[in-house]
Amino acid sequence: MTRHDRGRVLGKAAVVTGGAAGIGRSIVELLARQGASVAVFDVDESAGTTLVNELDADGVRASYHQVDVTDEESIRFAFTEVEERFGALHILVNNAGISGPGEPPDQVDYAQWQRMIAVNVAGPFLCTKHAIPLMRRSEGGKSIVDISSIYGLVGNADSPSYHAAKGAVRMMAKTDAIVYAPEGIRVNAVCPGSILTPLNLAKGEEDPGYLDAMRAKHPLGVIGDPEDIAYGVLYLASDEAKFVTGTELVIDGGYTAQ
Repeated sequence: MTRHDRGRVLGKAAVVTGGAAGIGRSIVELLARQGASVAVFDVDESAGTTLVNELDADGVRASYHQVDVTDEESIRFAFTEVEERFGALHILVNNAGISGPGEPPDQVDYAQWQRMIAVNVAGPFLCTKHAIPLMRRSEGGKSIVDISSIYGLVGNADSPSYHAAKGAVRMMAKTDAIVYAPEGIRVNAVCPGSILTPLNLAKGEEDPGYLDAMRAKHPLGVIGDPEDIAYGVLYLASDEAKFVTGTELVIDGGYTAQ
């Protein structure tokens, strides 16, 4: 990874949940290239440690924290470590998430539904809860970015429980934006379309027609890269977006414009 000198988030300290792989990793790398110190929250210790070692070798101030976003105590402890390491927090990216059950609501196992809600909705809530006090003690522009989905905007029958959860994330960002605006803390959501994550690439290997079918659903005729989402997060996290709060940035190749 080559460090750029533009410094769009120079001097800021960031936390990215689910930051060890996929979209999260791209967000971590881009924030680091643009001058931020980055704390990686993830359950995958091997992937998280490997990423942080790469960042360290590139001269980036980075740290890995083994965090389960459904475990409030692990979150509380990790933010304490972030403050000890970086002395401040300016950016929180609530990216950690899991896919949900694909069955119709009347057929969904309640335990599966609870687990999906715990990670995708309670996770951003808990991380925001424990980030806010540290942000209050930090100088400069502060931003929270919640990763929602195009299915937080429109419905679809393929995974209704997951889509409901992402709708909750989008609305939580709007509400938090209003609550914390008087303190200068901005909160926005990013709504990705289909992205070439490791999960989707694996599905493409299992089903040769899967990726082509996904491409056909997007007017641009392509599937997004994780870095496409990372650049949207970078904008919202930076002071370039100082007048942007309570909204969503849709990055979906035109999917929801149809």
